[in-house]
Amino acid sequence: MSRIVLAPMEGLADDVLRAVLTRTGGYDWCVTEFIRITDTRLPHCHFRRVSPELHAGSKTPSGTPVRVQLLGSDPGRMARNAAHLALLQPVGIDINFGCPTPLVNRNRGGAALLEEPELLHDIMAAIRQAVPAPILVTAKMRLGITDTHYALDCAQALEAGGAQELVVHGRTRQDGYRPQVRWEWIARIREAVSIPVIANGEVWNEADYRAIQAVTGCPDVMLGRGAVADPILTARLRSGEAPDKERDWARIQPLLADFWERVQHKLENHHTPGRLKQWLGLMRRHYPQAEDLYRDVRELRLGNEITPILARHGIEPPPQQAAA
Repeated sequence: MSRIVLAPMEGLADDVLRAVLTRTGGYDWCVTEFIRITDTRLPHCHFRRVSPELHAGSKTPSGTPVRVQLLGSDPGRMARNAAHLALLQPVGIDINFGCPTPLVNRNRGGAALLEEPELLHDIMAAIRQAVPAPILVTAKMRLGITDTHYALDCAQALEAGGAQELVVHGRTRQDGYRPQVRWEWIARIREAVSIPVIANGEVWNEADYRAIQAVTGCPDVMLGRGAVADPILTARLRSGEAPDKERDWARIQPLLADFWERVQHKLENHHTPGRLKQWLGLMRRHYPQAEDLYRDVRELRLGNEITPILARHGIEPPPQQAAA
């Protein structure tokens, strides 16, 4: 059976959104935002701050396994931190070789290493040796920095280093998040390695999902922004239902209520509106109801101003939660 994975999305999919999106069912696992590794061994509280799920068996509240993602360029430092993280018993540790952001890349992290397959191998080998065998060690990569010249070499180096699965985002670093996507290169990588390859990049709907499987030959797919823009997408992929704006929005409303409760609990009042607007901004792509709600909250700056607006749109906690 095909597996569907919720992508790590820095600045977007934190533990709050992971908890809410995985409520819909259908995800086989998800991955945290990256934890940057520098010259120190991070304390356990740092790992738990990024992945509170470590307090609960490394699973979201709905039971979806969570892999913790690390980012860095020094094999020894990465291995020491991975070994320390392993004491918290995550279900898996994922290594980021895909982040395209300039700040991360200037510090030799993420996609900046994709012209150094030997270094990728050494990082992966050091981590795999440092982490107990029951804990999965996986990786996520893009196709390269400016071109795909080293794509196959990097994938094979990660496999040789001990990666047990590989997510491939079908763009180079230079491609960023532009619509251009090179699914055919994911197929080449799948053919060049023997470990499972999970296809990723520009999947926004059911047609995209079927197309990326067909082009890449990968049964397993990682969803990123498409899953945030349409929170019911995975549930529909599992059930085979056709999209229905009214029905699907009715299913999204309790997700938004849950999200709002969690965001208010986690953040200060003046920080909560931005998180809601960010999610609605993506959902406007699919749902006119999200456009209407976004328009009503766009100018608001405090969370307590937004709560009554949500209620007018039918988004409020169930009575027992409100009473608590």
